[in-house]
Amino acid sequence: PEGRLSLAHPEWSDVHVVTGALKLFFRELPEPLVPYGLFEPFIEAVKLPDPQEQVERVAELVKSLPAPNYATLRYLLAHLCRVMERVDVNRMTRQNIGIVFGPTLLRPEREPGSLATSMTQQNQAVELLLAHFDRIFPA
Repeated sequence: PEGRLSLAHPEWSDVHVVTGALKLFFRELPEPLVPYGLFEPFIEAVKLPDPQEQVERVAELVKSLPAPNYATLRYLLAHLCRVMERVDVNRMTRQNIGIVFGPTLLRPEREPGSLATSMTQQNQAVELLLAHFDRIFPA
């Protein structure tokens, strides 16, 4: 039927197609998974000099997310943690996942003057979420 898709269809056998569709879904949301209002606080948390403080601050920010955003982010990051476990096969290190998903999950409402700096911090925020998943998303 119209509008139904089957992941068994050959076009979905390439992991890059699936990943691209997932990234596109998140990029096309009216507001990113990390809402615009939390973009600056997330970036400021990543910039903190003390790694322990970074994790604590990001954990507080994550707790303040709307429930659907929290649940979706937790689910997606749990999956990406499983992807990282297969780094020997897929070459998806924490840093690579940060590069791929940082700008998709966490972006400013208006493009900043220094795009490169902003993107690096977006990537670092995703890396931090992955590196400390169990502390940021307690069971």
